[in-house]
Amino acid sequence: MAAAHRKPLQKRQVGSLFLLWCVSLGGAATIRYSVAEEMESGSFVANVAKDLGLEVGKLAERGARLVAEGNKLHFRLHRKTGDLFVKEKLDREALCGKADPCVLHFEIILAEPLQSFRVEVRVFDINDNAPVFLNKEPLLKIPESTPLGSRFPLQSAQDLDVGLNGLQNYTLSANAYFHLHTRFRSHGPKYAELVLDNPLDREEQPEVNLTITAVDGGSPPKSGTANIRVVVLDVNDHVPQFSRLVYRAQVPENSDNGSLVVVVTATDLDEGTNKQITYSLAENPEAVVQTFLVDSKTGEVLLRGPLDFETTETYDIDIQATDGGGLSAHSKVLVEVVDVNDNPPEVTVSSVSSPLPEDSPLQTVVALFSIRDRDVRVGGKITCFLRGDLPFVVKHTFRNSYSLVTDRSLNREVVSSYNITLVAMDTGPPSLSTETMIEVLISDINDNPPVFQEDSYTLTVRENNSPAVFIGKVHAEDLDVGENAQVTYSLLPPKSGDLSVFAYISINSDNGKLYALRTMDYEAIQDFEFVVKATDGGFLSLSSQVTVRVVVLDDNDNRPMILYPLQNGSLPCNDLVPRAAEAGYLVTKVVAVDGDSGQNSWLSYHLLKATDLGLFSVQRQNGEIRTLRQISERDPMMQRMIILVQDHGQPALSTTASLNILLVDGFSEPYLQFQDSAKHPRKVNPTTKYLVISLAVLSFLFLFSVTVIFIIHLYQKIKHRDKFTIQEHFYDDCNFPNNLVQGRGNSSSPQPCPYDMCLATGTGNSEFRFLKRLMPNFPFPHATGEAKTEDESSLPPDSSRNRPLGSDGHARIGDDYM
Repeated sequence: MAAAHRKPLQKRQVGSLFLLWCVSLGGAATIRYSVAEEMESGSFVANVAKDLGLEVGKLAERGARLVAEGNKLHFRLHRKTGDLFVKEKLDREALCGKADPCVLHFEIILAEPLQSFRVEVRVFDINDNAPVFLNKEPLLKIPESTPLGSRFPLQSAQDLDVGLNGLQNYTLSANAYFHLHTRFRSHGPKYAELVLDNPLDREEQPEVNLTITAVDGGSPPKSGTANIRVVVLDVNDHVPQFSRLVYRAQVPENSDNGSLVVVVTATDLDEGTNKQITYSLAENPEAVVQTFLVDSKTGEVLLRGPLDFETTETYDIDIQATDGGGLSAHSKVLVEVVDVNDNPPEVTVSSVSSPLPEDSPLQTVVALFSIRDRDVRVGGKITCFLRGDLPFVVKHTFRNSYSLVTDRSLNREVVSSYNITLVAMDTGPPSLSTETMIEVLISDINDNPPVFQEDSYTLTVRENNSPAVFIGKVHAEDLDVGENAQVTYSLLPPKSGDLSVFAYISINSDNGKLYALRTMDYEAIQDFEFVVKATDGGFLSLSSQVTVRVVVLDDNDNRPMILYPLQNGSLPCNDLVPRAAEAGYLVTKVVAVDGDSGQNSWLSYHLLKATDLGLFSVQRQNGEIRTLRQISERDPMMQRMIILVQDHGQPALSTTASLNILLVDGFSEPYLQFQDSAKHPRKVNPTTKYLVISLAVLSFLFLFSVTVIFIIHLYQKIKHRDKFTIQEHFYDDCNFPNNLVQGRGNSSSPQPCPYDMCLATGTGNSEFRFLKRLMPNFPFPHATGEAKTEDESSLPPDSSRNRPLGSDGHARIGDDYM
């Protein structure tokens, strides 16, 4: 029936208590509500959206959430409707104990934009606890000689409710000896005293049983009872007397266990055992019994448990002194707990924005937190600061709430995360502080282009390479992270518009590796350049460029090519050497070229085979063929030799040149009969024409002038020629080098071979001279007779200079012209 009566009472209380206390306008808004304890889970408290002036649904859009100031959140918020509900049944006694009023604190955090509102909910008490006596059967021993009006304190009843619902009064069962007197403590519940109205007589009634009832002020009221057993003692004329009725002491809250609080003293005028006094704690609340103790012999009141000013500021202790005859007296000890600064500030971080973009503007809110100090009286002012040089500052918002904001620009490439040490310090004494670590990550934006490791790249590839061979790579680093640091590579078309480079090179877009698409030929291309572009993967991509030069390395893949003497597969070329030539005479010069470069094109000349190895030598460096000794009469007129021309590559390549040397005394000798006409039939060979064409590429102007001179002389010879015979004419395709006419020249290029020859007689050594260049070759048939010439011995010295000239300007020898 009590429960049925309680429900409508609770409904009336809820209806009266669900009122909005106060909504403070401005930046530091505090919303106050009130609820009754024991409300069921899900009970409606208030509409927060309406109280904040927000439209329905705005709380969900702005990411609203509740943050408890303590360790537990007792309410929940419906973000769509803005309704605030009780999360679980509230027990005021468990939440706040005897503290009144009982207020729960939490914050409403709106994430976008970041904003917080402080909420206070007062929990009102309901009469859900009855008074309770801890000792259900207290025992009192009262001497029969106790004077009338004596008072005997009784145990206080404990009621967890507060205010009107707490303990209000005591009643005593009807009896002939005692009445009840209720007293108040400065701190603590009311207590009752038995007052003796009529004298006790042990012989008439040795024991009196009483019933005490404690009643609270609830509606309906609740009560608790205890049975008091009063034992009447035999006569003891004097009771102990305390030196003071009230003892006062101040004890710092940080005092150690066992510390002396105060010393109480009592005396007894009796003798013997009745004079021996024993001290003890009388009926005291449980908190007093757990915190203090008294030495039964000395009366020293000692500290038994820890003190906490923030929990209890004063203690009211009842001390009892009992003599040996059982008589006792009571005194009071008032202990005042002295507050000391023993609690450091408490920091509660309610929200942190992490990761934080590195381009965040100044004064961007990074975190919200609150600070409180339980030592409000001695802690002094709280200061809050950051440890170290950081791009953040602490900004005070309202009361004990603060925000952490950016103070300088951020750069993730320099610092990617911050471990922010937040220090909260009071002024003491002594000064206490609390350090709280807040980790803030810095998110990346694409603000760094890729950077190549080198200003330019030079790569090498050897010619005759395999297609798709790897020749090197380029690499670019991007200081950003993630997609902003993913670099892709590409080839840029040249500014000239020539796209031929794409036929030679390709690039792997992922790793920058370069490959040669085709086989390189050093003789066709020695080097080329192109531009590589590196682009990152950011939303607004950034890029950079670098120039790459590819150098083609030469391979020894070309054999030396003989330019002179001409090796055309037909008749070998002949050179003439007078028998009067001295040692060191320049016979001719082998001219060769190599299409390679560097060491691969360095040529050396070697005499491989010869008719007489001791007669001629070949210079290794320039291919000049010279006589080693003076020619003798015993030396065969026909000297054959093979010259080896070799480059310096690895491996070395070589080729050979065949050469015939004719040793002659004069043109009248039959020195041309060495050729086997059956083996080498005389014929006109077109090689001269091909040689002229190839040499025209190297020296077009020179060939043009030579051709003009040749045509002029040819025209004159056709017009003014006279038939003359010689035993056998030169070979049609004979080619002579310039150095036979010019001496030791350095030219390595052969010239057209037709020469006009004349014999200078009358000298001691039968001087052999080449007088005319570019004389045409006439296709005379082979003759068996000798040319008609004058006897050389009959001619005076230097007769060639006085010899009559023909109409063509040549000296006449007999009937022939030279």
